[in-house]
Amino acid sequence: MKYSLLFRIWHWLNALVVIALVFTVWLRWTFLSKNTNADILTDKLFDMDIDITQSQAIVLSKAIRSGMWDWHIYLGYMFLALVLFRAVLYFKDSSIKEKFNDLNLHYKIVRISYYILYTSFFVMLVSGLLVHFYKDLGLTRDLAHTIKEVHEIVYYYIVYFIPLHIIGVFIAENTDKNGLVSSMINGK
Repeated sequence: MKYSLLFRIWHWLNALVVIALVFTVWLRWTFLSKNTNADILTDKLFDMDIDITQSQAIVLSKAIRSGMWDWHIYLGYMFLALVLFRAVLYFKDSSIKEKFNDLNLHYKIVRISYYILYTSFFVMLVSGLLVHFYKDLGLTRDLAHTIKEVHEIVYYYIVYFIPLHIIGVFIAENTDKNGLVSSMINGK
């Protein structure tokens, strides 16, 4: 398979943006967890004879992580641009790829997994935009919460896809698709 320069640029930019998005979510759920950090703030302030409520501590905790979450939003816009660019590439790209009917069963499954990935990218984008702009769109908070749950479910598919993709590339590179990595880097 030969990949065009535009596809290779898209692939690596998309990889960086998706990994950065996943990282911001991981930070939010771990080191920058509002509840965990609220407990830390409450305890440390109590040690300094300052008493605050849990809800006040959560407000402070959210303020601490808001800058990081802004990056999630900015990366989401970059992701939107990359997905739109990929949609254009789908129809205009000069990459040479095998026809679906010519693939063996294994590579048909691989190709389908990529279609599922691209669909999940689309669902991730739409749900993320709906959650971010729910007030402007006149959506209820409950509906926004439900959409956020869909957003999080799709997140897990992407999180599982990343290591499977890397493992699959490693296996392919060391078996029947030798040169796959170099073709994604230099097109040859």
